Amino acid sequence: MGKLVGGLALLSLALFMVLGFVRADVDPLALRTMVALLIGAGLPAAGGVWLLARYRGVGSRIEHRREQLRRDTLEAEILRMAGRHDGRLTAVEVAGELAVPTTTAEELLNELMARDMADIEITDSGLLVYTFHDVRHLSEKESARGLLES
Repeated sequence: MGKLVGGLALLSLALFMVLGFVRADVDPLALRTMVALLIGAGLPAAGGVWLLARYRGVGSRIEHRREQLRRDTLEAEILRMAGRHDGRLTAVEVAGELAVPTTTAEELLNELMARDMADIEITDSGLLVYTFHDVRHLSEKESARGLLES
């Protein structure tokens, strides 16, 4: 709420300053008048617009996009890792190689599992192993045929 009030206050101040310059008996084309108008009205107006944009969530949308790009990059790295590890990974391997916390690695692996890109298996000792079925069968792509061919 403070961003909204601050933005509106700065825009009001800028408008007040512009009206003052319009009513003043000064040469509007003089350099000092233009500089004074820029400082007196332009800077508050820019600050007000910036605060209103932040209030409307422009910055948070950029942060959301940045976070989504980060997660997409990490998922791509996990798939690359799966290719190097015969399609089988643990959360500890992912965390160690990507330098992320184990909880983040587990979240990413569970998201891939939820999107049906991975399955989960468990060893006799209780270790969770994420298997990437498509990655495990990449070697078969050379023998692929058309859908209607038998």
